[in-house]
Amino acid sequence: MTNLAAVFTDATLDTIFPPERTIAFFDALFGDAEEGAYDIRLRFHKAEDKTWHFFFHLIQRPGKCLACNLTYGLPQVFARHPVIALPRLVEELCAQRGVRLKSWRIGATQEISRTIHRIPLTIETETN
Repeated sequence: MTNLAAVFTDATLDTIFPPERTIAFFDALFGDAEEGAYDIRLRFHKAEDKTWHFFFHLIQRPGKCLACNLTYGLPQVFARHPVIALPRLVEELCAQRGVRLKSWRIGATQEISRTIHRIPLTIETETN
């Protein structure tokens, strides 16, 4: 199996889930992208056999308060929001490796620090 960290680099993931999607997300949510307190980045964490682990990193914007925002309800929002488009995103990640998707799930928000929170995204594939 190819080293997935070499496949899912930050640059590759920024192409699949571009930084501009944060702007579109907050524009749809608040009607103004400047209202958002954080930037969203998709990052690869690790692979275990047919299970891939990613995180959505929520990175506090300058002059904003990430800790003051309601990031704990975001997994449910991300799961169904058309700008985040998780089903399509997961399919695209699998297509990068030419594997078939078995299932995916999004986990609860984790507070790493006052300025960084993350949301786990786990993908189960049918093949390596």
